[in-house]
Amino acid sequence: MSAKKLFIQTLGCAMNVRDSEHIIAELTQKENYSLTEDIQEADLILINTCSVREKPVHKLFSEVGAFKKLKKNGAKIGVCGCTASHLGAEIFKKAPYVDFVLGARNVSKITQAIKIPKFLGTDLNYDESDFAFKDFRNSIYKAYINISIGCDKHCTYCIVPHTRGDEISIPFAIIFNEAKKAVSKGAKEIFLLGQNVNNYGKKFKNEHKKMDFSDLLEELSQIEGLERIRFTSPHPLHMDDKFLHTFSQNPKICKCIHMPLQSGSNEILKTMKRGYTKEWYLDRALKLRSLCKNLSISTDIIVAFPGESQRDFEESLEMIEKVRFEQIFSFKYSKRPLTKAALMDNQIPEEIASKRLEILQNRHYEILDEIVKKQENQIFEVLFEELRANGEIAGRTDNNFLVQIKGSEEFLGQMKQVKITNARRMVLYGEVV
Repeated sequence: MSAKKLFIQTLGCAMNVRDSEHIIAELTQKENYSLTEDIQEADLILINTCSVREKPVHKLFSEVGAFKKLKKNGAKIGVCGCTASHLGAEIFKKAPYVDFVLGARNVSKITQAIKIPKFLGTDLNYDESDFAFKDFRNSIYKAYINISIGCDKHCTYCIVPHTRGDEISIPFAIIFNEAKKAVSKGAKEIFLLGQNVNNYGKKFKNEHKKMDFSDLLEELSQIEGLERIRFTSPHPLHMDDKFLHTFSQNPKICKCIHMPLQSGSNEILKTMKRGYTKEWYLDRALKLRSLCKNLSISTDIIVAFPGESQRDFEESLEMIEKVRFEQIFSFKYSKRPLTKAALMDNQIPEEIASKRLEILQNRHYEILDEIVKKQENQIFEVLFEELRANGEIAGRTDNNFLVQIKGSEEFLGQMKQVKITNARRMVLYGEVV
């Protein structure tokens, strides 16, 4: 019996990428599917969606409309992920040719979904924290591993608690065994995933020994053959001194950290319900800078959040000057359904939001160009994991700079010392030394 063909498109964050890997594993190992990049030969077409901002939601319906035109007779279309969670049955109304809808908290139900007409799996209370997924990874050399699901923070702008449910930690044994198995198959790096990874251990489904995120990092670093540990995203509120010490002192933990700021104004942070002040954030960031040589810090910033004054915006600019982020993911505030901020009266006009975003991004680019220029003639250890065009290969430094050199697949999965010869904003070019 020949394998059925599966086409899957993934939108959004690393957690969506990992959810897609779980879906692929379940379908290929339990239901005799094999992956294809040709949508016209697919028996099953899936789109795994994001709903953090408006654009991916709009893209969903244009994409599934295109899928309908391209699919062969008898092929099924499924919508999965965060947008599936919050739109639910509305997807069937807008796109009646969709065969099933599977929310982000219900990934383990994929083998049921493909067999039941108009299957709807969007239960936010469903707990699959100890579900043993089959194994599949897009990369041999880097393994994404979920350590928690859901979020309890309820920031006023964020839809995630309404698409991924309440936070619950995945048992340590599952995480450890998954990491150990990935390393045994060639992974040099593991990437831990959660909405607030450093809140790990606060709530488990069943009885579990007391363990926080710092403890988890120390335990995982004992795995023989594992060379690097990365994670996203930690919450600034939970960056206690124990975490800072573990992060800075453990040599296997990569010296790059994503610290979502969102705003440099205490007034806006309070309205966002972030739980920390700009002073706390700055203290944590600068302390990490002092503890870690060559640390890189990335962040998220929202401009034009409801009620943001010109002074509030300038305080965000001041934080950029003080922290000097290596990377900023910056966005205009986007109204999301089911969130408190969407109902606030003092929404910022589009023209002001666009101008503020432009000013912030331009200033960050100036800072980034200064940072990048200093990387020339530096030597970094790079883990190579991606073939590029024109006989080049790419990988990342410990502190997350993307590096590209002349090289072939023999470098894949190898750690090499590289001297940077030409530093650009998006990529550092170099040669092996």
